[in-house]
Amino acid sequence: MPNTPLKLAVIIGSVRTGRFGPTVASWFAAQAAAHGGVEVDVIDLADYPLPVQLPAFGQPAEPEVEAIRTALGKRIDEAEAYAVVTPEYNHTFPASLKNAIDWFLNEWKGKPVGLISYGGMGGGLRAAGHLRQVFAEVHATTVRNMISFHNAWGDFDGDGTAVSPAGSDQAAKDLIDQIVWWGEALREARTKNPYPF
Repeated sequence: MPNTPLKLAVIIGSVRTGRFGPTVASWFAAQAAAHGGVEVDVIDLADYPLPVQLPAFGQPAEPEVEAIRTALGKRIDEAEAYAVVTPEYNHTFPASLKNAIDWFLNEWKGKPVGLISYGGMGGGLRAAGHLRQVFAEVHATTVRNMISFHNAWGDFDGDGTAVSPAGSDQAAKDLIDQIVWWGEALREARTKNPYPF
């Protein structure tokens, strides 16, 4: 009997004006949808403007902020796995992404994270490396494979299609395969024994 498709949230980490992230995220979401093992939900952090000042532990935020936190938290919590699309700003990932991670904790726990980075010559690799440390701290598991687009603006044509699909499509498949493997294994583990920490 086939497993229920894994609920995969594709998260756009940059919120800056003119960002390239939606192009990369749309491409990856299409790859994931075509894979067949996942149900895709694209989450654009620009739609959830959480402030950088967090409320005291255990306290609600102001009502308008709490509404944003609740809406975003529901989507993060319902996801069983994540694919995070990040640029590299000043040798790391954007503050908008760190802020979104910090607003939540239990929602991330015991779930896998795939990383898709983009940028100039470095392709966002330093941003991805730093994210591995942060996600470990919120008890999420980053998978080994990742995708990196170096000088990303030349890797896609005007309609968001990858210029070199043979390499990028295979990289996407490999990453999704790993996310699905970990996602199904961790889903089963959480069902049998809820994550205790």
